[in-house]
Amino acid sequence: MPTTQNKQITHEFYTQERWTNWLKQVEESDFKLSEDEEESKDGAIFVNMQDDVILACLKVIAKHQNGEYDAEETDDILASIQDIVLEKPENISEDAEIMIESLQNSFVAAFASFEKYLYEDFDADANIEDLIDEAVKAEEAEDIDGALDLIAQIGALVLSEKELPAEKLEEMPYGFVAELMDGIDSIEAAMVGADSYKEDDGDYEI
Repeated sequence: MPTTQNKQITHEFYTQERWTNWLKQVEESDFKLSEDEEESKDGAIFVNMQDDVILACLKVIAKHQNGEYDAEETDDILASIQDIVLEKPENISEDAEIMIESLQNSFVAAFASFEKYLYEDFDADANIEDLIDEAVKAEEAEDIDGALDLIAQIGALVLSEKELPAEKLEEMPYGFVAELMDGIDSIEAAMVGADSYKEDDGDYEI
């Protein structure tokens, strides 16, 4: 994904202030990790953070699909969002930082998917279940870049309106690939939910 330092982006889909506000909410929540998900009452905040970022990105993708931005312009805008949300947070509890790191891994997969989709760098006929199997094998072989590339291909397929295999996801072992797939799952969930982002009015309240 290209750098945005020399690119003037006049339409802000997601701002530093918006992300900072989320981090403040995390800090104020005093989140604690727990093996019992019900005891981790404030865990929903991370889901909301993820949804907020993914939805903003899908608004950018929708502009591209409508012909308002070409692939490079779209990629530049997405890169500016990526720069914001992948920045390492400071002065937050260790438990919260673990969750944010997992969240950021999911964002890495999402942004890689957007890039592959924009430049049509994927096989539209590929089988998602096969790609998942290959990604898990890549992780086992400690081929992290290979695993990410495979997951990004899955994300591009989802952006092309292919469905994720729910049962396959449930069987997936927890690990880096599972964290990456969480970003893809979030893309699909946003796409099958309310599609008002496609009719975006350009009003981006924080």
